[in-house]
Amino acid sequence: MSQSEGEPEPSLAEEFWSLTRSLRHAAQESMAQWDITPSQARALRVIARLGALRPSELSEHLRIAARSVTEVIDDLEAKQLVGRRPDPKDRRATLVELTERGRQLGEQMRGARGAQAERLFDRLSKTDRSELARILRKLHD
Repeated sequence: MSQSEGEPEPSLAEEFWSLTRSLRHAAQESMAQWDITPSQARALRVIARLGALRPSELSEHLRIAARSVTEVIDDLEAKQLVGRRPDPKDRRATLVELTERGRQLGEQMRGARGAQAERLFDRLSKTDRSELARILRKLHD
């Protein structure tokens, strides 16, 4: 971001939010090739990471209402990316899990996101990348 003379320098928070908006926008563009919404992509990532989940658990991880998670699951199921099955521990409950197609798509999306991140972080030296990773971990903790 170039700075014009006389303009106040953006705060660290403004720079951070600007970068996250850019990353989110680029991620949405890359998801468009698979006809996947950001909510659907997040759901696929959570299920891939944690395995089969009850819809209520997925709702908690995504921080969205139960009604909204049902819509996300229905849409993913219509695309044959997830399936529902009875929970063997509680016959009244349902688990949502990735299909083989969902696993493959998740891997493709992870690869695309990784390549996208590499293009961004390639601008940094190895030292800068290590320092940024250290700072991000510190902020995350």
